[in-house]
Amino acid sequence: MQEEEEKVVLLITYDNWGFNQYIADALEKKNYKVKHINFHSFRYKYPSFYHKALNFFTKNFGIANLKHTHYNQIILDQIKDLKSIDTSIFIKADFLSKKTIRAVNEKSRQSVLIISDSINRYPKTKNVLSLFDKVFSFEKKDCEKFGLRFKTNFIYKTIDEIPAKFKFKVFNISSFDNRFPVIKKIAKALYEMKVYSKIMIFTSKENNEPYLEFSKKPISIDENNQLLIESEIMLDVSRNGQEGLSFRVFESLGLKKKLITTNKDIINYDFYNPENIFVIADLDNIMIPQSFFENAYVPVSEQILNKYLIENWVDELVE
Repeated sequence: MQEEEEKVVLLITYDNWGFNQYIADALEKKNYKVKHINFHSFRYKYPSFYHKALNFFTKNFGIANLKHTHYNQIILDQIKDLKSIDTSIFIKADFLSKKTIRAVNEKSRQSVLIISDSINRYPKTKNVLSLFDKVFSFEKKDCEKFGLRFKTNFIYKTIDEIPAKFKFKVFNISSFDNRFPVIKKIAKALYEMKVYSKIMIFTSKENNEPYLEFSKKPISIDENNQLLIESEIMLDVSRNGQEGLSFRVFESLGLKKKLITTNKDIINYDFYNPENIFVIADLDNIMIPQSFFENAYVPVSEQILNKYLIENWVDELVE
């Protein structure tokens, strides 16, 4: 009896937090051979100051981006030895050229694009949508507007039992961006409510506020997971115009933690329970009832959770 040929999955991502490696690991457990090209692990070095200055002007005038050209070439170089690909999966393809995507597609049984952000934030994504067999997005509005398939983020870590004690009541970790004023406002409200929180912001700025912790150095996903375990409740703050659910939501589901969020669309999901999830409706009048902090977490059914577990989540990508 002839042995079945090993199926290859090509995963092309910019995995700055490490979440996409969970996709690769889940597919490998299903006996796929996964080649993960992660651009966050590549560092482009300008040949000279002239090239750096040139790239500043060409990039801003929409002519060319030397970094993106370099990344596209890496893909072309790394797929040379791949004779055939069962499924090519792209996450964040706005900086890829049509030439590169077509070169990958020529070797692939099917090509898949996952958009884990709004197209408004990365509008160049619109230029390549037609090149893929399947396009998934976590934004319902983009799915309706561009005819995409809806797919949430996933649960990558679970626990069996909720710890008896926690180091922090509320935890959040974020980059310094346009969400900062909202995060600061919520952190201050929690501080005034005497809710002990760890709210971390990555930035080179200095901070004198007792309710915020600034860090110049990003932490690893393992360090992040440890802080999650040590915290009882998670804080989730959406970007402006974002309705899709962030990884904070699915971390809270997998780790059986309550969630405070600014994402109002969360009430439309099957796992929503006001006992577990508090939605901040008015940022100018943040009032979280004391009972939310005191009452126990209400377990979500296994049937619902199974839909979002990474080992089941990946099936739709390769079928």
